[in-house]
Order: sequence, then C-alpha cells, then structure tokens
Amino acid sequence: MTVAMLPRSTLRNLSARRPLLLAASVCLLSFATFWAAQRAAGVSMIDLMVYRAEGRTVLDGRDLYAMRATSVQLPATYPPFAALLFTPLTLPGVPGLRALATAGNLLLLVAFAQLSLRLTLPPDRLPRPWVTALWVASLAVWCEPVWTTLRYGQINLLLAVAVMWDLTRRDGHRWAGAGTGLAAAVKLTPALFAVLFLIVGLVRAGREGRNPWLRRSATASVVFCAATLAAAAALPRDSLRFWSMTLFETHRVGSAENTANQSLRGVLARLLHTGEPALWWTATAAAVAVLGLTSAVAAALRGERAAAMAACAATALLISPVSWSHHWVWCVPIVLFLGARAGARWALAAALVFCSYALWWVPHGAGRPELTQGAAEMALSALYPLTAAALIGYVAVSVVRPWRTSRTA
Repeated sequence: MTVAMLPRSTLRNLSARRPLLLAASVCLLSFATFWAAQRAAGVSMIDLMVYRAEGRTVLDGRDLYAMRATSVQLPATYPPFAALLFTPLTLPGVPGLRALATAGNLLLLVAFAQLSLRLTLPPDRLPRPWVTALWVASLAVWCEPVWTTLRYGQINLLLAVAVMWDLTRRDGHRWAGAGTGLAAAVKLTPALFAVLFLIVGLVRAGREGRNPWLRRSATASVVFCAATLAAAAALPRDSLRFWSMTLFETHRVGSAENTANQSLRGVLARLLHTGEPALWWTATAAAVAVLGLTSAVAAALRGERAAAMAACAATALLISPVSWSHHWVWCVPIVLFLGARAGARWALAAALVFCSYALWWVPHGAGRPELTQGAAEMALSALYPLTAAALIGYVAVSVVRPWRTSRTA
C-alpha cells in the first residue's frame, strides 16, 4: 500500500505527529552521539561509583563518613538519607549501572526541559510542549554542566526535576513542596527554595491569611524532616556525625580554589590567591543571599514564578561553599527564562557561557595552579558566577518596573 492509498484520517494523524517524530528523531540522534562521545572519552562516572560505595557501606553496616571510594579516595559528603537511597545501586554490575545512569539522566533532561518550558513560557506560546522540550534537550545535553553531570554520573538533574516539579504545580496541589523536601534531604542546597516558599507565604499571610506558598513550605519541611528522621532511625551513628561534624567540614568536598568550583567562595579563593577566603566569603555570601532572596520573593509576589526560580537558583549556587560546574544544570531554565523575558540576545549570551567550557581553558589540576591565576584566567573561571550575579541584578531591577515586552532584543 502506498502513502496515497492510506485513509485521510491516517494521513492527518501522520501529518499532526510529524513535528513530534522529527523532534524525537533529532533528540535521539543527539543523545546517541553524546553517548558515543562520552564512551570515546572514557568517562569514569566517578561520582556514581562513590554513590554505589555509599550504598554498599550502608548495607555492610560500616562507618559511612570514614568511607573512601575510587582510586582518588573520595569521601561521602551527602546527608545519610542519600546513602539509603543509593543502596539499590549495588544491585547491577558497574557497566550496567553506568548505562542505566546515563539513560536515566537523559530522560530526566527531557523532563527537566519540559518543566522548564512550562514554567517560563505561557501556554499560548507553547502549543506543543513535548516537541519543544525534545528540541531543547537535544541542544542542552551539550552544555558543560549537563555534559559534566553525565560524565560523573551525578544526581543534579534528578534534584532539579524534583524542585521544578514543585514550582510547576497548580496552587493547592496536595503534594506541592514534597519534591523540594526530598531534594533537600538528599543534598542541602535545594533547601533555599523551601526558604523562598516560606518567606513568600509569610508575606502573603499578612495580607490574605493561609495561602498555597505556606502550604508548599510546610509540605517541604515535613517531607525533609520525615526523610531525615527516617535516616536517623536507620543510621543513628552516621546521622549524628553528619549533622554535628561532617556538615561543617567544607574541605571534605575539595579545594575551594578549584576551577570547577563556580561558587562565590571559589571565585574569592582564586581572586585572593588563598585556599580559604572565610571572612570575605561569609560577608559576600550573606549580602548576595539577601539580595537574591529579596529579588526572588518580590518576583513571586508579583506572580512571576519563573523569575523567582531563576533568582533563587542563582542565589543558591552562588552562596553554597562549593558549587561544582555540574551543579549548574539550572542553566537550562535560566536560559529559557532569559529568552522569554530579556530577549534572544541575552539568552544566546548566557547559552554561550554555559556551552563554552571556558572554565577548563585555565590551568588546573595538581599543584593548585588556580592560586596563581592572572586577571584573564580569573575572568574565564568566574563566568558562571558572573552570569548568575547579572541575572539576580536583572530580576532585582525588573521587579520594580514592568517587564520588557521585546522578544527580539
């Protein structure tokens, strides 16, 4: 049977599905090429191996925070609840686990793109959300934070999807906030979104009483506490050690000046040529936290949830003691937000920052060469924080004046 002999209804269905089939084909090709490139690069997925070792340590009843894994002796740094979640990683063999982690992260990237589009674009500008999400994912997989997340077998996309799921729930949704609570129980940085929910909820409570933001905050807090207490019941010794000691041992994660550390602390360490810019970082982080959260809260109160997301994510990444470059997968919704609000030019500029891999152009590795960087090298290794600071400034200015309506600026 030729195409011309097919019923008209079938032809109409094929025509309607053509954009989806094209987007899926391009996305699949991009992902397959990416997977081949990762295999050709011989990626070790070293963080995935640490997660697996944490799960094995829990099952064997050994000291979680005395554990060292892989050839470079990496320690456990996440809360005990994360280690409990990692126990299933001990079931498959290492090759199968690497394949499953890569496939899972690629699927999460598509979901992250869809949720990001849902948050940043109104429905009338997004008639085919999954088609657009596939196109976005096919490009986003090549940006440095996403590439590095998959290279190391990291869980950044999973946590980001959990938080973004909360942000895209309708007001009054029963489980809105649960994703953020779980994400914070695994890795503390997402807890800043729960703080955002709380502040917005309290401000609105002064005007209108109980509101959905307070409910989100309460749900996030309850889920976080439940997960943490469950971990404490299962791993009492490890929980006591983490919350009383390990949490404050920032040196366990790595050197502050490492070029991959794209937080304020990393920038200041490289700028001041010191391994620990404690005083300067504390003061600067406090100021950025106030400005960033104030901007995010103001945007949320105006109904600009996408702006609140962008400002809060940028703030969390800046003030964290260590924000490795792979933590910056939030660049995906940030670029989409800039495209929707500031215009294509600014979105393209941000996309180029995250796709340039510029932070790896500077000397790095053994011998701590980052402590002797010149001005140009410092600028290259600070592009993510500079972009985040500019974003917070843009949101801060925008909340006191109407959004620009230009989409082609």
